[in-house]
Amino acid sequence: MLKDEVVVALLVARPTPRPTSRWPALLLALGGAVAFSGKSIIIKLAYRHGVDPATLIMLRMVCALPLFVLMAAWAGRGKSALAAADLRAVGLLGFCGYYLSSMLDFLGLQYVSAGLERLILYLAPSLVMLLGWAVFGRRASRRQIVAAALGYGGLAIVFGRELQVEGPQVALGTALVMASTLCYAVYLLYSGEVVRRIGALRLAGWASIVASGLCIVQFALLRPLASALAQDATVWWLSLLNGLVCTAAPILMVMMAIERIGPALTAQLGMIGPVSTIALGVLLLGEPFTAWVAAGSVCVLGAVWLLTWQGPASRPAKAA
Repeated sequence: MLKDEVVVALLVARPTPRPTSRWPALLLALGGAVAFSGKSIIIKLAYRHGVDPATLIMLRMVCALPLFVLMAAWAGRGKSALAAADLRAVGLLGFCGYYLSSMLDFLGLQYVSAGLERLILYLAPSLVMLLGWAVFGRRASRRQIVAAALGYGGLAIVFGRELQVEGPQVALGTALVMASTLCYAVYLLYSGEVVRRIGALRLAGWASIVASGLCIVQFALLRPLASALAQDATVWWLSLLNGLVCTAAPILMVMMAIERIGPALTAQLGMIGPVSTIALGVLLLGEPFTAWVAAGSVCVLGAVWLLTWQGPASRPAKAA
């Protein structure tokens, strides 16, 4: 699953930005962040038409699949075919990071607000840090520890308020979205070597193709084909919008931004994602915006900023 602009940025191993005007890249990063954030809103709108998660995720992947194929073909032009080891790695990463993560996310969105879901997804970098410590013994810096504490504190604020208002179903939804984020963190943790061998865009394309195939097979096993064709036209339009505008297009926008301004600045600009999700949730879904939501969001965004800020020492020196 192509979660959001922050975790996509983490896939890229610090490329050197091109010496060109920054404004187009800044707009690409901001546009990709807003487009990514619309995914949760579209899913919540589609649920109002009675569609189930298995059908909805299948429709989304069917709509996006042609662009995934084009993405993989474009990224692999002039390169040799994937080796058997890379194919196995892509299959496993596609299953865990895109298919399983997406399915858990779609299930969780039945029970939590779009704003809370987006805040949980933004904890992926901190989960990568925690998994790196638990699996590989990597030591976390003081700043990373503070960022993790701040992020989970902010999540606790929003979760506690939503649990109080909406009831116990929020706990189930939060658990499902946290499991989704954990799956994607595992993908990020183990994808580094594959990215270095085949490239981030090629991996994203092929892993998405794997996930699309799994979603289609899952639907074929659970639902009759006629049930997909019988869906309301609005569900099809929302799925097309989700697959093209909120999934495939922002991947390219964010990748192009990373190429020009680097992953750290792209990730920091991506912090507009949760803000736009909360705003769209209020405007289109009627979700409440309270001081609790504002406080929790500030904490989570502060945590992301701490995790992606490179500091003055890492910034390129100005030309004399």
